[in-house]
Amino acid sequence: MTMGKIIFYEERNFQGRSYECMSDCSDMSSYLSRCHSCRVESGCFMVYDRPNFMGNQYFMRRGEYADYMSMMGMRDCIRSCRMIPMHRGQFRMRIYERENFGGQSHELMEDCDNVMDRYRMSDCMSCNVMDGHWLMYEQPHYRGRMMYLRPGEYRSFREMGMSGTRFMSMRRITDMC
Repeated sequence: MTMGKIIFYEERNFQGRSYECMSDCSDMSSYLSRCHSCRVESGCFMVYDRPNFMGNQYFMRRGEYADYMSMMGMRDCIRSCRMIPMHRGQFRMRIYERENFGGQSHELMEDCDNVMDRYRMSDCMSCNVMDGHWLMYEQPHYRGRMMYLRPGEYRSFREMGMSGTRFMSMRRITDMC
């Protein structure tokens, strides 16, 4: 398995104190007082604007983010991050119209750019990820707020802090992280 590496900087343009991370970090406040830029040297990461992998989420692949707050529209600093492991093999996820796996359901093995158009589902409120790692987006065509999902059961997006969010598109994380 390829290891990821991300370096966070307190100031824009890779200035100020830095913190190097090669795994999940639930609270960066003990390492940096703030974070305004980062460099992903290898791998892919989800970064969060609150500790404990909560709040708004952003997907970061290899590259330099000299001022990611304005690039991504973030209102707050990065407070936690999660490394996304490389997945080889098939991708499978079952989405459900209602919480607790209720209502209409469909199995996905490919990206879906518009749940409403493809499946005539007006809502996606729970899912079961069987294989692979996925990003769900609140708007069609992979736009808006996103949520990272790894294999497991997700009975209620509302209870995960995503109340009021309707997920309307899904994408597999296939990057060679």
